[in-house]
Amino acid sequence: MNPRFGPGPEQGRRYTRRPGAYAVLWRGGQVLLTHQSDPWPEFQLPGGGVDPGESPIQALHREVFEETGWRMSVMQRLGTFRRFTYMPEYDLWAEKVCMIYLGLPVRRLGPPSEAGHSAHWLDPVEAMELVGNDGDAAFLHRAIELMR
Repeated sequence: MNPRFGPGPEQGRRYTRRPGAYAVLWRGGQVLLTHQSDPWPEFQLPGGGVDPGESPIQALHREVFEETGWRMSVMQRLGTFRRFTYMPEYDLWAEKVCMIYLGLPVRRLGPPSEAGHSAHWLDPVEAMELVGNDGDAAFLHRAIELMR
């Protein structure tokens, strides 16, 4: 079973399982985070939901590009975690199944194309303190251990 971060499911509430793929993108001792301004301001690992008919790796490449403007290569899968949360942009209570990959940014093609997102290079320890959920922080920590 994948570790869970954050509060558990609320009794009597229905959750939709939502798989997603996210990246710790490492370059020159820094990591690339995305900042999402809506529905609330938050730093996150770039990535997002896997659409029907899409593999997690396809989703990862698409989401990273949309949220950061960077193309990437995948080095390895770091693991998976779950979290239960409300996603106001979809009006959805979700059991997010977050697959985390370690990757390298390959080429910046422009600014993020997804509205409300901006890309930020940060020190990995600072990034661990800024991300909006404990699962992202835990996998940033795992990446730091691998990359140092």
